[in-house]
Amino acid sequence: MKSRVSVVRCDSYAPELVQKAVEDSVNLLGGITNFIRPKSRVLLKPNLLMAIEPEQGITTHPEVVRSIARILKGIDCTVFVGDGPSVWDNQIRNVSEVYRRTGMTKVCQEEGLRPVYFDKKRMCQKFPLTSWLDHCDYLINLPKFKTHALTCLTGAIKNLFGLVWGTFKLELHKNYFHTEDFAKILVDIYAETRPALTIVDGISAIEGDGPATRGLLCFPKILVAGSDCVSVDSVLSRIMGIEPLDVPSTREAVLRGLGIADMAEVEILGERLDNLKIKPFSLPATSQKRKLPQPIINLAKKLIRYYPCMERNRCIRCSACIKICPKAAISMGKKGVLFDYSRCIACFCCHEVCLAAAIKIRKTIFTKIMGL
Repeated sequence: MKSRVSVVRCDSYAPELVQKAVEDSVNLLGGITNFIRPKSRVLLKPNLLMAIEPEQGITTHPEVVRSIARILKGIDCTVFVGDGPSVWDNQIRNVSEVYRRTGMTKVCQEEGLRPVYFDKKRMCQKFPLTSWLDHCDYLINLPKFKTHALTCLTGAIKNLFGLVWGTFKLELHKNYFHTEDFAKILVDIYAETRPALTIVDGISAIEGDGPATRGLLCFPKILVAGSDCVSVDSVLSRIMGIEPLDVPSTREAVLRGLGIADMAEVEILGERLDNLKIKPFSLPATSQKRKLPQPIINLAKKLIRYYPCMERNRCIRCSACIKICPKAAISMGKKGVLFDYSRCIACFCCHEVCLAAAIKIRKTIFTKIMGL
């Protein structure tokens, strides 16, 4: 049986347009009761990476959250909204600021939704997840469509990383910093959580050196939805202009039999991909490395390298990069931020949380010579 993914156009975040597009996305898949039982408790998990306005395209737009919440309220569900943003000390006041700046606080107040904080945990085999997964009957995944320096794509599977409790995310980055190892952790989380439904906000998106302020804002003007996160990410990959198995988490999930990436086995409902006329995304600088066979990468891994670098004229000395670094490889000197590259594992957490777009990705000389 084919996996089903809906692709629906939406030209802007005007509330009435988003509401119709979300309804169409869900109805093409058989309607909300095909995924959620009436009168259930549902956790909505948007991508709330940092405290930044939704117009920047880095976080899931509140109108997408509002629209699916209204559909759920229409079947008498109790709706909770939460994420584990990249704030370094897991204090509720910091998460509250993320919710406020991203528009989640406002939409929760207007729609009678409950914002929740992932301050309690339940242990899995390798990591703790938020206990809200046990408190709710269903999880609905609401990712933002973006490129990512470490994972190439942040979409359906990568968005679930925010369900990891508190600062343990840094432990996972520290212990599983190779791309393929980190992909295995992401798929572990997917296998554990298995969202009932995923709706990707691709009305605006981030290309280039995403997923945050160093990326470039673009406007695919689409929503992509489905119950199989592997198929959803595969469709996003094709829209980006890459093959599904170019994304490490997709490749790992397929190896485990957790979803379908073969586009011949994915039924696309709504818009045909050929008719979207979305230009291929600019990819992260780090994506070029994946063009090489793994044996060559293994032999030349010390020479083929990408690393974070500070643009001092942009730096606002907020210390977010210092506090997020899992290896304590960043410090503040008299002239600004300093990197200890002997400790840096190129996880790009610093690049991800920098509000000032001050951290760029650089290549070693050998990497440049290789044209990667």
